[in-house]
Amino acid sequence: MKQIAVAAVLSLTALSGSAWAHGNEKHGKPATQVKKEQKAWGIAGDANKVTRTVTLKMTDNMRFTPDRVEVKLGETVRFVVQNDGKMLHELVIGTKKELDEHAALMLKFPNMEHDEPYMAHVDPGKKGEIVWTFNRAGEYDFACLIAGHYQAGMVGKILVSAR
Repeated sequence: MKQIAVAAVLSLTALSGSAWAHGNEKHGKPATQVKKEQKAWGIAGDANKVTRTVTLKMTDNMRFTPDRVEVKLGETVRFVVQNDGKMLHELVIGTKKELDEHAALMLKFPNMEHDEPYMAHVDPGKKGEIVWTFNRAGEYDFACLIAGHYQAGMVGKILVSAR
């Protein structure tokens, strides 16, 4: 019986460090575990190479402020994501196509577990952070993909200029 109790405690301890689906569960990875994968809109950045910090506020009126961000090619930006609402919101950076596809999945599977370096899930009244290097010029998007939020217009643009 003692072995079962110890196994249960170890299992719960292991689970407490995991990424969880939307709700009050934990999200995120320790900074040492960030997956560096090149995306069309850039790559996860190094916190010690941040050249600028941009604060994005999210509210329950399904808007970001600001909803447009301009960056220079090669810039590493720290997005501080502040949830001024009373419900969970998130910031996900990507292309319009990627965000459309992810939003459709979120409608079908609202409790879908996901955690990537270009996402920040932020509880009401809290702050989150994304550090991202924009190593490709172009126009990219960001959005809250929680079911219904994207569809209500909780979106924004990132313009990466080559100059």
